[in-house]
Amino acid sequence: MAPAAPAKQDLAAAGALLLVGCGKMGGALLDGWLAGGADAARIVVVEPAADPSRVQIPSGVSAVGAADAVPAGFQPDVVIMAVKPQMMAEVAPAYRGYVEAGAAVLSIAAGTNIAFFEQCFGPDAAVVRVMPNTPAAVGRGMSVLCANAGTSAGQRELCTRLMAAVGETAWLDDEGLMDAVTAVSGSGPAYVFLLIECLAAAGAAVGLPAGMALKLARETVAGAGELARSADEAPSQLRVNVTSPGGTTEAALKVLMAEPGLQELMTSAVTAAERRGRELGS
Repeated sequence: MAPAAPAKQDLAAAGALLLVGCGKMGGALLDGWLAGGADAARIVVVEPAADPSRVQIPSGVSAVGAADAVPAGFQPDVVIMAVKPQMMAEVAPAYRGYVEAGAAVLSIAAGTNIAFFEQCFGPDAAVVRVMPNTPAAVGRGMSVLCANAGTSAGQRELCTRLMAAVGETAWLDDEGLMDAVTAVSGSGPAYVFLLIECLAAAGAAVGLPAGMALKLARETVAGAGELARSADEAPSQLRVNVTSPGGTTEAALKVLMAEPGLQELMTSAVTAAERRGRELGS
């Protein structure tokens, strides 16, 4: 079965976009939009944390260092807030005029809730909060979105397409679940990277050269993930498919599935991340 690729987004009619912050995630989004056909001439990047000349901005995209340097007359359809959460209170107010003129706000700042932007831009502002994750850099991101009542169906659809340019998307009606989303998919790549580290270290512990153990661990996790993504069967059945009675896999799974085992450890980890997200949000 051939690996399923994310659907390519047609962003030729995406309108004007104002990207505030062009770090790793902002840059990944920008690359995805351009690959999807967005008009570079209708995108302006504001990189407040650094000299834009030191940030790699694709050809045709305008880059400025502050909100007051955005070209006169430019009115975005969406203002994408991609600065770090701790910078948001300082940075966001400068963009109120664009929102009052009709731009939707799309925020990727973890822990910054919709109420913050409504207070900043006014109660009638169209605000979409999204939790993406780092595989967006290779077009395999998972983004979960949540909108306020002021967001129109057209604005929701546009924000969906903007995030679908870097992977899969899903919507939540209850913003209160965003901390749980962050704990699973937002932080989740780190858990997988740790799994690779641990599997590689375990391979070295049973005698494999360290470089070979790392390659085996990395490619096994990548391949298994792609199989899980493209297969019609549930992960539990895929696990059974690999497990011969009395074989080596069964011997390993008896350790991983003991109580307390991997499930209990993962549940504790996700719970801790969700709790911390709520603490940061308050």
